[in-house]
Amino acid sequence: MREQTWPPGAATGIGSMPGTDPAETAAIVLGELPDLPFLPELPARGVGADLLGRTAAMLVDLAVDVVPSGYRVTAKPGHDHRRAVDLLRWDLDALDDARQRAGATPPVIKTQVAGPWTLAAGIELPRGHRVLTDRGAVREFTESLVEGLGRHVAELAQRTGARVVVQLDEPTLPEVLAGALPTPSGYETVPAVPEPEARDLLAGVVTAAERATGQPVVVHCCAPRPPVALLRSAGAGALALDARTLDGAPGGLLDQLGEAWDAGVVLLLGLLPGETPEGEWPTLRDAAGPALRLVDRLGFARSILAERAMPTTACGLAGASPEWTRRALALTRDLGTAFVEPPEGW
Repeated sequence: MREQTWPPGAATGIGSMPGTDPAETAAIVLGELPDLPFLPELPARGVGADLLGRTAAMLVDLAVDVVPSGYRVTAKPGHDHRRAVDLLRWDLDALDDARQRAGATPPVIKTQVAGPWTLAAGIELPRGHRVLTDRGAVREFTESLVEGLGRHVAELAQRTGARVVVQLDEPTLPEVLAGALPTPSGYETVPAVPEPEARDLLAGVVTAAERATGQPVVVHCCAPRPPVALLRSAGAGALALDARTLDGAPGGLLDQLGEAWDAGVVLLLGLLPGETPEGEWPTLRDAAGPALRLVDRLGFARSILAERAMPTTACGLAGASPEWTRRALALTRDLGTAFVEPPEGW
């Protein structure tokens, strides 16, 4: 990854947060993660506030509405689409206001959108089949996503004065590759997408996002066995993974992670639960454990954590309590510091 994209010891979050107040949430994110804050998502607000609805709000010349089975393509923007656009605008306003009240502009701000395969898997065509089932529709949605994302990035940069990093969320990509997504009937599954095709489409969006921002792109997949080699070959400059699942990872996945680190890819390591823990909350050392064990198992010096790693929560915090949310973000920030200046005994 390019040098100076963010300061050494930076930490960030995945994207979603609990609650419904964008002003309060933006202030928390800017306060707890000053080196790499993110534009928060608040899915508790309902339709249009979740990852798919928010991304759909960025699409150009395509509209979606909500039906009982989820988001569906519609001929023109309806109430649900307009609401998603409004929510995104309010979030941008809240982040800008919080930044001005704080009296400081962060060096870089992250924004999150659904990647092309998660978007195509999660939105339906007019007859109820997934966009994923129609290659022409997949291309159309991807082109619209690229254009809309470019506009969104330009607005975020203009309003904040910060550099922008794009995170593409691809939680559904492993199921797309495995052919594991059900058809509307529930009796069959959508055919698997070949890896070369999946890689090439994702690479096009990664390249476009890099061009729009001048920064490397983060691709996030918190599945237990993320397709690391595919994501790297698609041009991702950073991979956001749930590091807590890697203790039992097979050798092949570890090889892919090692090769990614060798190639200069940054790993955003999810080290803190996205939901409020039952019982005692983890200490800083507890949280660091998966990262330290991963480094040792791969045979790298632990200094690589300062050079090519960044702590995050394992996934979004939408299901967490307000108390754990603040604690998780604070611990994430402290982990970033500890990666650069390890406490005695680590």
